[in-house]
Amino acid sequence: MPRQHVNTHIALIACVCLCLLGYLSWFESRAQEAVAQVAAGPDYDSPDSMSVIVNKHRPLADPAYVPQDLADIGGVQLRSEAAAAYLQMNADAAAAGVGLVAVSGFRTADAQTHLHSSYSNTYGQQAAESISARPGYSEHQTGLAVDIGNPDGACSLEPCFEATPAGAWAAANAHRYGFIIRYPAGAEAATGFGYEPWHLRYVGSELAAALTGSGQTLEQYAGLPSAPSYPSAPSYPADRAR
Repeated sequence: MPRQHVNTHIALIACVCLCLLGYLSWFESRAQEAVAQVAAGPDYDSPDSMSVIVNKHRPLADPAYVPQDLADIGGVQLRSEAAAAYLQMNADAAAAGVGLVAVSGFRTADAQTHLHSSYSNTYGQQAAESISARPGYSEHQTGLAVDIGNPDGACSLEPCFEATPAGAWAAANAHRYGFIIRYPAGAEAATGFGYEPWHLRYVGSELAAALTGSGQTLEQYAGLPSAPSYPSAPSYPADRAR
């Protein structure tokens, strides 16, 4: 074989080897990133995380937080990933003959302030804080929580919702779409809120399956302290919404 051809073949082999080494280096880097992510587990702290935990002991890092990827799901908004999952869940429920209605989704801190103040003025602060979060402490502000209902409004935002078609279907199937019933019955000491079968929280399909299988709340699964009450009085006047 002429020397020129030999040199060409050597150059080609060297090029292939360099490409292979580059690919192996990239693959190893991605594998290490994946292992690190698995080892680190879910991110319960960042407001942008799908698994962020917000409760009476864990306010959002930014009290005025607003997600940047909100999408409409029929009059209310959720973050884009949660919205896509909700719309698929809604379509599958409809195919099964069950109607789901999104009653409430993302709320700004100001909207939550007015809602919480309204409940405080109507029911008193202690009762209000068993059914409504303070601004900055609400899952609705994450854009990952949605209150659902029946098309006819049956048992809307009431515990009896669990026995309605929408409530029963959601309880049996919501985890398949990445949603959990965030405030289950009997978990008030851990979550700080009474049973809300209508309040769904998006955490992603993997974490939702793990939580459903374990029967634990987010706090319990994450190994976090229970959050039955706020550590201090609200920092805004109760009659601010008047």
